[in-house]
Amino acid sequence: MKKDIHPQYFPKAQVKCACGNIFTIGSTKEFIEVEVCSNCHPFYTGKEKIVDTMGRVEKFRKRMSKKQEVKTKTRTKKQGNQNK
Repeated sequence: MKKDIHPQYFPKAQVKCACGNIFTIGSTKEFIEVEVCSNCHPFYTGKEKIVDTMGRVEKFRKRMSKKQEVKTKTRTKKQGNQNK
């Protein structure tokens, strides 16, 4: 490594979360404040909720079912015309 071009490294930098959890990591900053950590994040705690405020999943499923209906109708029409 070249001298005097790299930032100072703190091997025992402290991280403080908004939930009160404090832990140490290696960083170029001596003290870091974060809003969410693995101790309070819903994904890691198992309290994750899927929020579907606009009903987008249902809208997508509805569109896909309509698409399948159109495909089956066109297939039956083509088969009916070929039999004549």
